[in-house]
Amino acid sequence: MFLKSLSGRFLLLTIIFVMIAEILIFVPSIARFRFDYLTERLERSQIASLSVLAASNAMVDADLEDELLSNAGVLSIALRRDAIRELVLALPMPGVVAETFDLRDASAWALMRDALRTLFIQDHRVIRVIGEPVKGGGLQIEATLIETPLKQAMLDYGRTIFYLSLLISVFTAALLFLAVRWFIVRPISRVVSSMVAFQESPEDVRSIIVPDAGVSELRAAETALQDMQNRIAGSLKQKDRLAQLGGAVAKISHDLRNMLTTAQLFTDRIEMSTDPAVAKTAPKLVNSLNRAINLCEQTLTFGKAEEAAPNLTAFRLSEIVGDVVDSEVLRDTGGLSELVVEVPEDLEVAADPEQLFRVIINLARNARQAIENSGKAGQVKVSASQNSTETIITVADNGPGLPKKAQDNIFKPFQGGTRREGTGLGLAIAAELVRGHGGRLDLVKTGEAGTTFSIILPNTA
Repeated sequence: MFLKSLSGRFLLLTIIFVMIAEILIFVPSIARFRFDYLTERLERSQIASLSVLAASNAMVDADLEDELLSNAGVLSIALRRDAIRELVLALPMPGVVAETFDLRDASAWALMRDALRTLFIQDHRVIRVIGEPVKGGGLQIEATLIETPLKQAMLDYGRTIFYLSLLISVFTAALLFLAVRWFIVRPISRVVSSMVAFQESPEDVRSIIVPDAGVSELRAAETALQDMQNRIAGSLKQKDRLAQLGGAVAKISHDLRNMLTTAQLFTDRIEMSTDPAVAKTAPKLVNSLNRAINLCEQTLTFGKAEEAAPNLTAFRLSEIVGDVVDSEVLRDTGGLSELVVEVPEDLEVAADPEQLFRVIINLARNARQAIENSGKAGQVKVSASQNSTETIITVADNGPGLPKKAQDNIFKPFQGGTRREGTGLGLAIAAELVRGHGGRLDLVKTGEAGTTFSIILPNTA
């Protein structure tokens, strides 16, 4: 609908505002018209009175008297000269004088008030008008007249003002409408068209807008849209390539894992060999195969479209941390690292138990492996605290700390690995799982004194 468009509403508002302005101008204009109308009658009356006074004995016949009063548009004329008021000309009065108006000291507000009253008076009133004679022709001049012709003249003038105002309003609104269409609506429509075209085909560079608006604000909007479209198009291309690469890597990893699993079964037989050289080589081969299988499994896990949405339930954190401890005890780390738990027994969290287990065991295992690789004994401590809004789980160690490269890419897949044989997927997956809970995984500190990670979860189930 036209009136729902920007152009239609602007056109309508322009007409309304111009009409309001014209109404505000109309009242002073109609008051001025009434004042000029009555002043003109007084001037004509003065001329008629001078004609009478110039005659011999200041007397005129009845026909001339009627003609002078008719030309002046009044019923009677009285002139005050030398403090003496004299009725110069007069016709029979059709009624009593209803109201007297003195134009000599009338204020603007009084004139506007009297004009509005004249417009709304219904009966044929006789009014007296008092003014000051021109050219020093006396002290005061008075005239009586019927108000109906005055009212009719004011209505005619008002209609003329109304039609003229309407014409000005429509003409002004049309010009503004065309200006708005050209300078505002047309560029906005172009921006919208570009957005729609880009939405339908983001890979088509022809759908990216080229800024050309003459208005600086609209040009800034077009420039911002162009930048956004370029960024989105680039991101989509990159994601498409990564998706294709991820699909290929997942297929390769899947087949490679099956091959390595078969090789691992044969390696178990090799370990039973009595040949000293074979017995010495077999454990290293087993470790290499285990690392390769682990890499394939992590790659397949990360290559999924997305992790399952967490199933938030309330449970005791100490139970999950206990499972982590039991799982790590089964791993042979050379006895260099000690796993310490400082989690209140009654502390409950709202999270997915399986996903939170994966996050904590990933952090704890990384910390133990860092201590193991340093060759020095150390400690890994899992602690937790809770306030009114969130639960903070801390995994801290006193190992050697993270290298600079790992700190810069700590949560980036395939880049944040701290060990030569690591993939960097563990922390990336852990951070993604924590974000799925509405929380965050932070590297609090790292250095020669050790490394501390914190898992921050909201207290909502």
